[in-house]
Amino acid sequence: MMLETIRNMHADKIDFFLRFMLFAVAHSLFATYWAKKTVHVADSRRYRLCYNIASLVMFGWVMSAFRHSDVLYFVPGVWSLIMYLLQLIVAVILVSCLRQTGVGEFLGFTRQTTNSFTHTGWYSVVRHPLYLFSTLFMALNPVMTSQWLMLTIMGTVYFVIGGLIEERRLAREFGEAYRDYQQRVPFYIPNKLSYLGILPRSKFSPE
Repeated sequence: MMLETIRNMHADKIDFFLRFMLFAVAHSLFATYWAKKTVHVADSRRYRLCYNIASLVMFGWVMSAFRHSDVLYFVPGVWSLIMYLLQLIVAVILVSCLRQTGVGEFLGFTRQTTNSFTHTGWYSVVRHPLYLFSTLFMALNPVMTSQWLMLTIMGTVYFVIGGLIEERRLAREFGEAYRDYQQRVPFYIPNKLSYLGILPRSKFSPE
């Protein structure tokens, strides 16, 4: 019985891993300019909305695997409440980051109206605050299961790879302005200078 249980757990982990990999590939592929051009969508707003809905459905499919995973650890007592509070704070910061870039544009409800990239607020601390705080939100879960640990690790790797791919596009689109931004603001992990706002600023917008 115990051997069968262990075998089932390994099968569940492999299933979860493969589902996440499929999600990551599809999510990255359909975010490319090539994909948008291939499907011939004239309205970028409609494409973004469909992309987000499909991503949400597919992520739900990923999380439906390995739902009854074993608990690796849980933080007891008041410390769990503190971690939940920290998660709430991080969630508020994530909403703040989305508001900076435009919630409507992100969700696909409105068209992109600016010809520049966000570089103030949390985007002056790191270049990818959404990825950083999403990682922190996952890591602060006081009840850590095997499924959630796998999600945290694979999600972090995906954020880093996705951020690197995204930066290539931004560098092509905004040129020297974005490369200047890359030199001044850290990629994923904030440093003391950027956190305190000591780094010199420049106008991060295309000419």
